[in-house]
Amino acid sequence: MEWRASHILIKERSHAQELLRKIKQGASFEAIARDYSTCPSKSKGGDLGWFGEGKMVPQFEAAVKRMGIGSVSDLVQTQFGFHIIKLTGKK
Repeated sequence: MEWRASHILIKERSHAQELLRKIKQGASFEAIARDYSTCPSKSKGGDLGWFGEGKMVPQFEAAVKRMGIGSVSDLVQTQFGFHIIKLTGKK
């Protein structure tokens, strides 16, 4: 199985929660990724491209496996910070 996902990476939980709330209220995921994410993928609206099993840290991969295409995750904490993930494809 491979997945395609975008994400927003934020260091502080409170800031990540605020951004997640904005997305759930209809704000553009891609615009928020470009404006606030600390990951280099922010230049592509958070797009990470396609990846297979074992390519992402375990917490990130576990979250993606549970998601449906088009859905946005709750906060996912890893050693890098707090991720807001949007699943954009599965194959």
